Amino acid sequence: MKITEKTITNNTSKLETAILADQINRHQQLLLTWECEKVETAAMVEQFVCHFDVPVVCIGSRVEFLFPLQSLKALMIHVQERWNNDRELLASLEQIQEHHQILWRAGRFTFKLNEQPIIYGILNVTPDSFYDGGKYQSIAEITRQIDKMVKAGANVIEVGGQTTKPGGFTEVDPQEEIHRIMPAINILKHDYQQIAIAVDTYKLPVMEAAIKAGVDIINDVQAFDTNQKLALMAKSEVGMVTMHSSRTHDYDNLTVAIQKFFEHNLGTIAAAGINLERVVLDQGIGYAKIADGYQDYAMMRNIDQLNYLHRPIMVAISRKGFGQKLFNLAKEDRLDVTLIAETAMYLRGGRVLRVHDVEETSQLVKMIDTINNSYWFRSTNN
Repeated sequence: MKITEKTITNNTSKLETAILADQINRHQQLLLTWECEKVETAAMVEQFVCHFDVPVVCIGSRVEFLFPLQSLKALMIHVQERWNNDRELLASLEQIQEHHQILWRAGRFTFKLNEQPIIYGILNVTPDSFYDGGKYQSIAEITRQIDKMVKAGANVIEVGGQTTKPGGFTEVDPQEEIHRIMPAINILKHDYQQIAIAVDTYKLPVMEAAIKAGVDIINDVQAFDTNQKLALMAKSEVGMVTMHSSRTHDYDNLTVAIQKFFEHNLGTIAAAGINLERVVLDQGIGYAKIADGYQDYAMMRNIDQLNYLHRPIMVAISRKGFGQKLFNLAKEDRLDVTLIAETAMYLRGGRVLRVHDVEETSQLVKMIDTINNSYWFRSTNN
């Protein structure tokens, strides 16, 4: 037996074709065909697939079904339990998994986003960041916070030396920014080699210093907008977080505008000779013309409209001002609403969660993944 992916044909109406394409591209569903040797075997396979609560039909010796990409690993586990001697079947599933794998190549690390989301911890070593400004100024404070985030499950720790918060911020000299971030980078390099090091900066000299210091990721809120930045990235292997910002303008169709922005931005990055597997997308929630307005909520909802680009998407909403806008919550009291909004975005495809609260976010991811991959079979030991 084997399982193959079915392609969309033009045998249906334009609307039906559009609906199916939407399921595959936006909702990350797989259209699969399970080819069996006998009709009797196909009937048994149909019953097996029904355990996954998906649309399924049996046509002779074929079983066709729509299946969520996020649950492919669960399917592989249960198939192996039942048909562990069918190497062709298992190999066909592995091939499908490999075809849809979304990689993020970031310096020393290669993350497989379909298999494991990224908990991306924020460490602002600034006096004025909107949430944690001034908290981590001494070496002892920085070390304690890094250790806390690592123990809580962070895969990446991002060091920020200048805020870009809404409502205005004070730009600091690149040398001052470098002076702020280097102690944290050195601690991470020396004591936490298993953690990817990111730096949040839009300044070329800071990027140069960070890359020379051995960081794995550069996060640029200006989307690597100059030839000099792109040339620097092309000479390195660091991961790149490229962000859409709309602080200077409004949109008619927000979704189309963001799609076109990232299509152009990715095209520019690729034209500079940079492997797009190094790139993560950030919609720029909190960077709208009207801070914490309804454009931000629309971007929380439409994050899955970027899934067709096949790049990891960052969820970067930790304790932002929507908590104050909707519920009049102080920044210290926004954890619950942050987790709720992060869950909504995670379910829509946001696989890189940039957060202040690593422990709680790790629990969120584990809980959602456990629910999404729990299918009941009588032989399951629970």
